[in-house]
Amino acid sequence: MPDRYRIEIARELFKFSCAHMTVFPDGSKERLHGHNYYVGTAIELADISFAEMVPFAPIKTALLELCQNWKEHLLLAERNPHFEIVRDRQGEFEFRLCGERYVVPRSDVILLPIDNVAVEPLALHLCDLLVERLDDVVRAAHLKGIEVRVSENPGQGAVCYRELTAG
Repeated sequence: MPDRYRIEIARELFKFSCAHMTVFPDGSKERLHGHNYYVGTAIELADISFAEMVPFAPIKTALLELCQNWKEHLLLAERNPHFEIVRDRQGEFEFRLCGERYVVPRSDVILLPIDNVAVEPLALHLCDLLVERLDDVVRAAHLKGIEVRVSENPGQGAVCYRELTAG
């Protein structure tokens, strides 16, 4: 079996604070609250030779930009069956979640194409976004997989792993 290698990038600055409400299948939900989410990534490699070095800079830039985009926003899962947009105009965003009505400034809201704002769907969506942003990096033949971890507390979070295919 060939050797396998991983590079890991998970620093204190790759974090975002946001508000959210996790929804449960029975239609109940958590109260509106916030977290400081921490994001990290690992990339699995088949080759660590000098000629195949993976640059850290674009990975760190992408992670930082993704975290900055979500920082200090209310994250809402637009694919949740208990979520309904009532009004989205004139600087206000009105929605219902699990039957409760909310009105917030539109600039505070980010709609995510996921079904719940919890660590598992956040890890999956961030993995999608990171792979998209790092398209040139992840298409290298010697990169075998990418992992994105989202933690809401030390020791509590979720990981999404995606196998990569050479471009």
